[in-house]
Formats: sequence, structure tokens, C-alpha cells
Amino acid sequence: MTIRNNQPAGAVLENLTPVIGTEVRGVDLASLDGNGEDWLRSLLAERQVLVVRDQQLSREQHKRVARLFGTGVLHRHALGAARGAEDPEVLEVRTTATSKYTAGDGWHTDVSCDPAPIAASLLYMKEVPEGGGGDTIYSSLGECFDRLSEPLQTLARSLRAVHDGALPYRVGYGIEPPAGVQYNRTEHPVVVRHPVTGRETLWINRGFTTHIAKLKRLESRLLMELFFQHIEDTLAAQCRVRWEPNTLTIWDNVATQHHAVWDYYPHSRYAERVSVIGPELENA
Repeated sequence: MTIRNNQPAGAVLENLTPVIGTEVRGVDLASLDGNGEDWLRSLLAERQVLVVRDQQLSREQHKRVARLFGTGVLHRHALGAARGAEDPEVLEVRTTATSKYTAGDGWHTDVSCDPAPIAASLLYMKEVPEGGGGDTIYSSLGECFDRLSEPLQTLARSLRAVHDGALPYRVGYGIEPPAGVQYNRTEHPVVVRHPVTGRETLWINRGFTTHIAKLKRLESRLLMELFFQHIEDTLAAQCRVRWEPNTLTIWDNVATQHHAVWDYYPHSRYAERVSVIGPELENA
């Protein structure tokens, strides 16, 4: 895929690693024309994570950029509804000295429990921790699949796993989900074909996956842990994003997992996330 076609004048790109992630400067996302939008979509498909610096975006502009990806339909997070969010299409991600937990503090794919999962998420950083920290680490799930042995690749292609939206609360936060909030529970293939690139992708994550269908409990637990550790420990498949105020990071939610590092207590971090729904996933 050629990503230099239609590149906006003044854009400066620097890859975070050879495998995943590109930092972008010199681009105003609020003023992209049609050619610039095509360039942005192609760049995300190839690089999986885009760190776009120095943006001045209103919430409507943030949402307009998000609609360039997936189906163009914005996701409405159940957590935002439970909090009585001012805008149901914008999820506020705020951590302070009084927070009992922080969103994303563990390897996960955003809301993989949905039947048609999020295609891309766009996090706009408003406030970074005073003492530093608060980075986000991303892993390329296509690269992780490629690095499995051939027998494990064959086995993984034959499996399906259950993703449950209540799991992050019970396991990650140690609390029950908010009363009256319904969370999806969906069975997905363990290996999916990426809807844009066609690349085989290892699609299972510690944050939402409860078990592998049709396996005995011990088989499921051990095999899931093998996949989880492979994703988390394969450093060559990862990049690390260091946040600055007014940075918009866009990630392909089917192609990646991420972990927001909570290493900045008692300082605060605040961002707003807009996500866009993609198509239902297909077996590789």
C-alpha cells in the first residue's frame, strides 16, 4: 500500500518502530480535504497507530475525523451512559488522585464484546500528568499472529472465543458493573481477517475474553494465557506513545491491543475518546 499519495503539504512523518506506529506533525486534521482523508485512512491501515501532534479540535471536529473510519457510525459506550455523559458519543477518560482505577490499565482491545466491534478509536489528550508518565503501549496483532509457530497458527484459526463486557469490571476493577447497564457478550473467531488489509490477526484479549468455546476449562485457560503472554511479551510487535497536550492518537482497534500505563499517581490525566463502529469480523 502506498501511503505517500495525497500526503498533505507540510506533513512530517516519523515511524515509532519499523512494525507499528507513526508520529505525524504539520497536519491540521480539522481541515483535511478528500485527498487528505484518503491519505489518513491508508496511513492508519498500514501503520495501525497514528500519533498526530498539535491539534486544536472541538468535539464536533473530533467526531468528524472519527467518521472517516469503519462504518462512520460512532460508538456509544455503556460506561458513558451510566455516568450520564453530556455527549454519548464522547467518552471522558479521567484519572485523578482519588480514582480507584483508571480506564485501560491492562492489555485489551476496546469493547471487543460487541457483535460489530470498534474499527478505530481516537483519543484526544487534554491534560497530561504533571510528573510525566501515562504512556500508552500498543501491540500489532497481525505481527503477533505471524510470529506464532505454524502448528499454533493452524490451531488458532479453528477456534472461537467468548468476549464479555462485564469482565473488565469484575476482573480488572474488582467491582460489579453498574446496575441496570447491559453489556454485550459475543463469540468471535480467535483469528480474524482484517476488514481493510485482509491480514490475519490474532483477536483475543485479556480485558474481555472469558474462554475459548468448546474447550475444557483447563484447556481454555492455558491456551488463552499462552496467547495473552505472547501478545504482551512480543516487544518487537509494540510501540510506546508518549503523550503531549493536544495530541490525537488514532489506533486501528482490530489490528491492535493497548495498555494505558498508570504510573503517575497522584497526578491527573484527562482525555476524550471517540470510537467508530466497524463491520462484523470474519474468520481468516
